[in-house]
Amino acid sequence: MRVSGLFIYPLKSARGIAVESSTVDAFGLLGDRRMMIVEPSGRSITQREMQDLARIEIEPHTDFLRLKMDGRDNLDISPPRSGNRMDVDIWKTIVNAAIADEPANATLSEWLGHSVKLVFFDGLAERTASAEWGAAGSPVTFTDGFQILVTTTGSLSALNADLNAHGEGSVGMERFRPNIVVDCDEEWPEDKWAAIEIGGIRLDLVKPCSRCIMTTQDQLTGSRDVPDPMPAMGRIRMSADRRVPGPLFGWNAVPRGEGIIAIGDNVNVIERRPEGWALKRR
Repeated sequence: MRVSGLFIYPLKSARGIAVESSTVDAFGLLGDRRMMIVEPSGRSITQREMQDLARIEIEPHTDFLRLKMDGRDNLDISPPRSGNRMDVDIWKTIVNAAIADEPANATLSEWLGHSVKLVFFDGLAERTASAEWGAAGSPVTFTDGFQILVTTTGSLSALNADLNAHGEGSVGMERFRPNIVVDCDEEWPEDKWAAIEIGGIRLDLVKPCSRCIMTTQDQLTGSRDVPDPMPAMGRIRMSADRRVPGPLFGWNAVPRGEGIIAIGDNVNVIERRPEGWALKRR
Protein backbone atom coordinates (compact mmCIF):
# COMPACT_ATOMS: atom_id res chain seq x y z
CA MET A 1 0.00 0.00 0.00
CA ARG A 2 1.12 3.53 -0.75
CA VAL A 3 0.14 7.10 0.00
CA SER A 4 -1.92 8.40 -2.92
CA GLY A 5 -3.10 11.70 -1.48
CA LEU A 6 -1.89 14.34 1.00
CA PHE A 7 -4.01 17.35 1.93
CA ILE A 8 -3.88 20.29 4.29
CA TYR A 9 -6.67 22.72 5.17
CA PRO A 10 -4.96 25.92 6.38
CA LEU A 11 -8.31 27.60 7.10
CA LYS A 12 -10.71 25.31 8.91
CA SER A 13 -13.70 24.46 6.66
CA ALA A 14 -12.26 26.26 3.62
CA ARG A 15 -10.86 24.51 0.55
CA GLY A 16 -8.08 22.00 0.96
CA ILE A 17 -4.67 22.04 -0.69
CA ALA A 18 -3.16 18.93 -2.26
CA VAL A 19 0.57 18.63 -1.53
CA GLU A 20 3.28 16.30 -2.81
CA SER A 21 4.95 16.00 0.58
CA SER A 22 4.58 17.38 4.08
CA THR A 23 6.49 17.73 7.28
CA VAL A 24 4.72 15.93 10.12
CA ASP A 25 5.18 16.90 13.77
CA ALA A 26 3.19 16.49 16.97
CA PHE A 27 0.46 18.79 15.55
CA GLY A 28 0.03 16.77 12.34
CA LEU A 29 0.75 17.97 8.79
CA LEU A 30 2.53 21.32 8.64
CA GLY A 31 0.12 24.22 8.22
CA ASP A 32 -3.06 22.20 8.71
CA ARG A 33 -5.99 24.06 10.29
CA ARG A 34 -3.96 26.92 11.73
CA MET A 35 -6.72 29.47 10.98
CA MET A 36 -10.41 29.52 11.79
CA ILE A 37 -13.44 31.78 11.26
CA VAL A 38 -15.32 32.68 14.43
CA GLU A 39 -18.27 34.74 15.56
CA PRO A 40 -17.41 38.04 17.29
CA SER A 41 -18.23 36.12 20.50
CA GLY A 42 -15.48 33.61 19.70
CA ARG A 43 -17.70 30.66 18.74
CA SER A 44 -16.19 28.66 15.88
CA ILE A 45 -17.93 28.64 12.48
CA THR A 46 -17.69 25.77 9.99
CA GLN A 47 -19.32 24.69 6.74
CA ARG A 48 -21.99 23.03 8.81
CA GLU A 49 -23.67 26.40 9.31
CA MET A 50 -21.87 28.53 6.70
CA GLN A 51 -21.63 26.66 3.39
CA ASP A 52 -19.84 29.54 1.63
CA LEU A 53 -16.63 28.71 3.50
CA ALA A 54 -16.14 26.03 0.82
CA ARG A 55 -15.66 28.83 -1.71
CA ILE A 56 -12.59 30.27 0.03
CA GLU A 57 -9.25 29.20 -1.44
CA ILE A 58 -5.95 29.56 0.43
CA GLU A 59 -2.69 30.27 -1.40
CA PRO A 60 0.38 30.09 0.87
CA HIS A 61 3.30 32.44 0.24
CA THR A 62 6.59 32.84 2.11
CA ASP A 63 5.53 35.84 4.19
CA PHE A 64 1.76 35.89 3.86
CA LEU A 65 -1.33 33.92 2.95
CA ARG A 66 -3.56 34.92 0.05
CA LEU A 67 -7.28 34.22 0.45
CA LYS A 68 -9.38 34.03 -2.69
CA MET A 69 -13.12 33.85 -3.26
CA ASP A 70 -14.69 33.78 -6.70
CA GLY A 71 -15.72 37.22 -7.87
CA ARG A 72 -13.84 39.03 -5.08
CA ASP A 73 -10.52 40.83 -4.84
CA ASN A 74 -7.76 38.78 -3.21
CA LEU A 75 -7.15 39.21 0.52
CA ASP A 76 -3.51 39.02 1.64
CA ILE A 77 -3.03 38.14 5.30
CA SER A 78 0.26 38.73 7.14
CA PRO A 79 1.14 36.93 10.38
CA PRO A 80 -0.93 38.49 13.18
CA ARG A 81 0.43 40.45 16.12
CA SER A 82 0.68 38.03 19.02
CA GLY A 83 -0.62 40.63 21.48
CA ASN A 84 -3.99 40.97 19.70
CA ARG A 85 -5.84 37.94 21.05
CA MET A 86 -9.20 36.51 22.05
CA ASP A 87 -10.60 33.32 23.55
CA VAL A 88 -12.35 31.13 20.99
CA ASP A 89 -14.59 28.12 21.51
CA ILE A 90 -14.01 25.01 19.39
CA TRP A 91 -16.10 22.02 20.41
CA LYS A 92 -16.39 23.31 23.99
CA THR A 93 -12.63 23.78 24.27
CA ILE A 94 -11.40 27.32 24.88
CA VAL A 95 -8.28 28.38 22.97
CA ASN A 96 -6.56 31.74 23.28
CA ALA A 97 -5.88 32.68 19.66
CA ALA A 98 -4.33 35.58 17.76
CA ILE A 99 -6.73 37.78 15.76
CA ALA A 100 -6.34 39.13 12.22
CA ASP A 101 -6.39 42.91 11.79
CA GLU A 102 -9.72 44.67 11.46
CA PRO A 103 -9.51 45.38 7.69
CA ALA A 104 -9.09 41.63 7.06
CA ASN A 105 -12.00 40.81 9.36
CA ALA A 106 -14.16 43.41 7.64
CA THR A 107 -13.35 41.95 4.21
CA LEU A 108 -14.17 38.40 5.33
CA SER A 109 -17.41 39.61 6.94
CA GLU A 110 -18.40 41.18 3.63
CA TRP A 111 -17.49 38.01 1.70
CA LEU A 112 -19.56 35.81 4.01
CA GLY A 113 -22.45 38.21 4.67
CA HIS A 114 -21.98 37.81 8.40
CA SER A 115 -19.86 39.53 11.05
CA VAL A 116 -16.84 37.29 11.62
CA LYS A 117 -13.24 37.32 12.80
CA LEU A 118 -10.27 35.37 11.51
CA VAL A 119 -8.14 33.79 14.25
CA PHE A 120 -4.80 32.01 14.23
CA PHE A 121 -3.40 29.07 16.15
CA ASP A 122 0.02 30.62 16.78
CA GLY A 123 2.94 29.74 19.02
CA LEU A 124 1.11 30.96 22.12
CA ALA A 125 -2.09 28.97 21.50
CA GLU A 126 -2.57 25.67 23.32
CA ARG A 127 -4.98 22.76 22.89
CA THR A 128 -4.72 19.00 23.43
CA ALA A 129 -6.50 15.97 22.01
CA SER A 130 -8.88 13.79 24.01
CA ALA A 131 -7.15 11.71 26.67
CA GLU A 132 -10.03 9.23 26.47
CA TRP A 133 -8.68 7.94 23.16
CA GLY A 134 -5.05 7.52 24.12
CA ALA A 135 -3.97 11.01 23.11
CA ALA A 136 -3.33 12.55 26.54
CA GLY A 137 -1.13 15.62 26.26
CA SER A 138 -1.02 15.34 22.47
CA PRO A 139 -1.24 18.84 20.91
CA VAL A 140 -3.80 19.75 18.27
CA THR A 141 -4.64 22.93 16.36
CA PHE A 142 -8.15 23.85 15.15
CA THR A 143 -8.93 20.29 13.98
CA ASP A 144 -12.20 18.75 15.15
CA GLY A 145 -10.37 16.57 17.62
CA PHE A 146 -7.20 14.85 16.43
CA GLN A 147 -4.16 15.64 14.32
CA ILE A 148 -4.56 13.54 11.17
CA LEU A 149 -7.44 11.92 9.30
CA VAL A 150 -6.61 8.76 7.33
CA THR A 151 -8.86 7.34 4.60
CA THR A 152 -8.45 4.60 2.00
CA THR A 153 -9.37 4.32 -1.68
CA GLY A 154 -10.79 0.82 -1.15
CA SER A 155 -13.31 2.13 1.36
CA LEU A 156 -14.38 4.96 -0.94
CA SER A 157 -14.88 2.41 -3.73
CA ALA A 158 -17.07 0.30 -1.43
CA LEU A 159 -19.14 3.34 -0.45
CA ASN A 160 -19.61 4.37 -4.08
CA ALA A 161 -20.54 0.81 -5.04
CA ASP A 162 -23.42 0.99 -2.57
CA LEU A 163 -24.44 4.44 -3.79
CA ASN A 164 -24.39 3.27 -7.41
CA ALA A 165 -26.37 0.12 -6.58
CA HIS A 166 -29.13 2.36 -5.25
CA GLY A 167 -28.97 4.83 -8.15
CA GLU A 168 -27.59 7.60 -5.93
CA GLY A 169 -24.52 8.61 -7.93
CA SER A 170 -21.01 8.73 -6.49
CA VAL A 171 -18.77 11.04 -4.46
CA GLY A 172 -15.09 11.94 -4.40
CA MET A 173 -12.64 11.62 -1.54
CA GLU A 174 -12.65 15.41 -1.08
CA ARG A 175 -16.06 15.11 0.61
CA PHE A 176 -14.33 13.53 3.62
CA ARG A 177 -11.50 16.07 3.90
CA PRO A 178 -8.70 13.58 4.68
CA ASN A 179 -5.08 14.43 5.37
CA ILE A 180 -3.65 11.11 4.20
CA VAL A 181 -5.22 8.86 1.57
CA VAL A 182 -3.94 5.29 1.38
CA ASP A 183 -4.28 3.49 -1.94
CA CYS A 184 -5.53 -0.07 -1.44
CA ASP A 185 -8.03 -2.49 -2.98
CA GLU A 186 -9.47 -3.86 0.26
CA GLU A 187 -12.61 -2.22 1.67
CA TRP A 188 -12.56 -0.89 5.23
CA PRO A 189 -9.11 -2.31 6.16
CA GLU A 190 -8.47 0.72 8.38
CA ASP A 191 -10.99 -0.61 10.93
CA LYS A 192 -8.40 -3.24 11.84
CA TRP A 193 -5.33 -0.97 11.81
CA ALA A 194 -4.20 0.03 15.27
CA ALA A 195 -1.03 1.68 13.95
CA ILE A 196 0.63 2.30 10.60
CA GLU A 197 4.09 3.53 9.64
CA ILE A 198 4.75 6.02 6.84
CA GLY A 199 8.17 7.53 6.17
CA GLY A 200 9.45 6.22 9.48
CA ILE A 201 6.63 7.90 11.42
CA ARG A 202 4.25 5.86 13.54
CA LEU A 203 0.59 6.90 13.35
CA ASP A 204 -1.78 5.44 15.94
CA LEU A 205 -5.33 5.12 14.61
CA VAL A 206 -7.20 5.96 17.79
CA LYS A 207 -10.81 6.71 16.86
CA PRO A 208 -13.09 6.29 13.84
CA CYS A 209 -14.44 9.50 12.36
CA SER A 210 -18.17 10.08 12.75
CA ARG A 211 -19.41 12.01 9.74
CA CYS A 212 -21.66 15.06 9.56
CA ILE A 213 -23.58 17.14 7.02
CA MET A 214 -20.36 18.53 5.54
CA THR A 215 -19.94 15.28 3.59
CA THR A 216 -23.14 16.15 1.70
CA GLN A 217 -21.71 19.45 0.40
CA ASP A 218 -19.70 20.16 -2.73
CA GLN A 219 -16.24 21.15 -1.50
CA LEU A 220 -15.80 23.88 -4.10
CA THR A 221 -19.21 25.56 -3.96
CA GLY A 222 -20.80 24.46 -0.67
CA SER A 223 -23.88 23.30 -2.59
CA ARG A 224 -25.92 20.41 -1.19
CA ASP A 225 -27.57 19.80 -4.58
CA VAL A 226 -25.08 16.99 -5.28
CA PRO A 227 -24.90 13.22 -4.67
CA ASP A 228 -25.19 12.49 -0.96
CA PRO A 229 -23.04 9.80 0.72
CA MET A 230 -25.14 9.75 3.88
CA PRO A 231 -27.67 7.13 2.70
CA ALA A 232 -24.89 4.67 1.85
CA MET A 233 -23.07 5.33 5.13
CA GLY A 234 -26.37 4.79 6.91
CA ARG A 235 -26.77 1.40 5.25
CA ILE A 236 -23.24 0.04 5.63
CA ARG A 237 -21.25 2.19 8.09
CA MET A 238 -23.42 2.94 11.13
CA SER A 239 -21.50 2.60 14.37
CA ALA A 240 -22.82 0.14 16.93
CA ASP A 241 -20.52 1.57 19.61
CA ARG A 242 -22.21 4.33 21.63
CA ARG A 243 -18.86 6.03 22.26
CA VAL A 244 -18.77 7.08 18.59
CA PRO A 245 -22.35 7.20 17.29
CA GLY A 246 -23.41 7.81 13.71
CA PRO A 247 -22.02 7.03 10.25
CA LEU A 248 -18.28 6.37 10.04
CA PHE A 249 -15.70 7.05 7.35
CA GLY A 250 -11.95 7.33 7.97
CA TRP A 251 -9.90 7.13 11.17
CA ASN A 252 -8.38 9.82 13.35
CA ALA A 253 -4.67 9.29 13.87
CA VAL A 254 -2.07 10.60 16.32
CA PRO A 255 1.54 10.95 15.10
CA ARG A 256 4.14 9.47 17.46
CA GLY A 257 7.18 10.95 15.73
CA GLU A 258 8.37 13.62 13.33
CA GLY A 259 9.58 13.55 9.75
CA ILE A 260 8.42 13.94 6.16
CA ILE A 261 5.80 11.93 4.31
CA ALA A 262 5.24 12.05 0.57
CA ILE A 263 3.01 10.79 -2.21
CA GLY A 264 4.15 7.28 -3.10
CA ASP A 265 5.48 6.41 0.35
CA ASN A 266 4.89 2.86 1.49
CA VAL A 267 2.25 2.36 4.18
CA ASN A 268 3.03 -0.46 6.59
CA VAL A 269 0.60 -1.82 9.16
CA ILE A 270 2.67 -2.28 12.32
CA GLU A 271 -0.09 -3.05 14.82
CA ARG A 272 -3.54 -4.51 14.23
CA ARG A 273 -6.94 -4.26 15.88
CA PRO A 274 -8.28 -7.78 15.19
CA GLU A 275 -11.79 -7.02 16.46
CA GLY A 276 -12.22 -4.08 14.10
CA TRP A 277 -15.07 -1.74 14.96
CA ALA A 278 -18.64 -2.77 15.74
CA LEU A 279 -21.18 -1.75 13.09
CA LYS A 280 -24.95 -2.04 13.05
CA ARG A 281 -26.23 -4.89 10.93
CA ARG A 282 -28.50 -4.13 8.03
